[in-house]
Amino acid sequence: MISIDVKTRLGAFTLDAQIETGDDNRTLALFGRSGCGKTSLVNTVAGLLRPDHGRIVIGQDVLLDSQAGIEMPAHERRIGYVFQEGRLFPHLSVHGNLTYGQKRNGEGSIRLSQAVDLLDLEPLLGRKPYALSGGERQRVAIGRAFLANPRLLLMDEPLASLDSHRKGEILPFIARLRDEVGVPILYVSHAMEEIAQFADQVALMEAGRVIAVDTVEHLTARLDLHPLTGRYEAGAFLSARITEKNTADGLMRLTLNGGAKLMVPMADRPLGTEMKLRIRARDVSIALQEPQDISILNRLPGTVIDIRPDTDGPMAEVLIDVGVPVWSRITKLSASTLSLSPGKPVWALIKSVAIDRTAPGRTKPN
Repeated sequence: MISIDVKTRLGAFTLDAQIETGDDNRTLALFGRSGCGKTSLVNTVAGLLRPDHGRIVIGQDVLLDSQAGIEMPAHERRIGYVFQEGRLFPHLSVHGNLTYGQKRNGEGSIRLSQAVDLLDLEPLLGRKPYALSGGERQRVAIGRAFLANPRLLLMDEPLASLDSHRKGEILPFIARLRDEVGVPILYVSHAMEEIAQFADQVALMEAGRVIAVDTVEHLTARLDLHPLTGRYEAGAFLSARITEKNTADGLMRLTLNGGAKLMVPMADRPLGTEMKLRIRARDVSIALQEPQDISILNRLPGTVIDIRPDTDGPMAEVLIDVGVPVWSRITKLSASTLSLSPGKPVWALIKSVAIDRTAPGRTKPN
């Protein structure tokens, strides 16, 4: 459980943020544009920034309560911090960096051998940081933070300096640690597609305030939040489960939480694996009748929930309920031609190859 209620003035900027998560939500992501206060908030949690007043509780531990006169020093908060750059000790080997925090705080919920295995660090243990790639340095930094026996792990845009390939390498490691270690994570990013892959909840920030706290699926389904969650790259982030594989066709069937089924290219994951999907609004077409003799495999019956025309352009966003909400971004002319309105039955058409399914998954029994 993470409970944050802080307010502080930073020059002309005011941070006034309140967040409350449940015991089951181990990964909370802070999302928002640059300058919205994400880093200031995590620095306040870490004890690196002193708020004018507030209260911060992690689990059962009160780190700050200005009204009660409680202010735990930063070095006593046992908070692991992973920055944009690895910030490894250059004179220590990978092994020395990993065990540095462990020597100070004692062994916690993860052992050295477990961290080495989860992060695939065995081949790197004898190297110095200068001999590592950017992605390797970040993996070591993540392992060091976990091994320092933290009550909370802060990750401030840890993948921002990496290219998309390196990001794709590290995200599964973070997901594995989340699932197998159980240390709460507060993760900062301005890339929704990044945090959607493993965050239990997302706190959407703007101008120093928390606008909404919810799952990625619910936040991205809210048309009123599009200016903050992103419009051009907007899309639905959905949870699904692998329920069938067709080796001959190279395809697999996914069942969404709402019961709808999608066909996507095969992934090397077992049946029962839960996945996060991203379906961009620009990749969803709309028909009034189910098309025949068409190459698009995913044809989902649904109902229009809402329509939001652009105020200064030719496009419109249409929210469709297919068991779960998906977006479609079409022209205003198309919306008018189809006479779209809330409650109207439609078919959402989604190409199999347009569905992103890069998210780390969790495996559940069939």
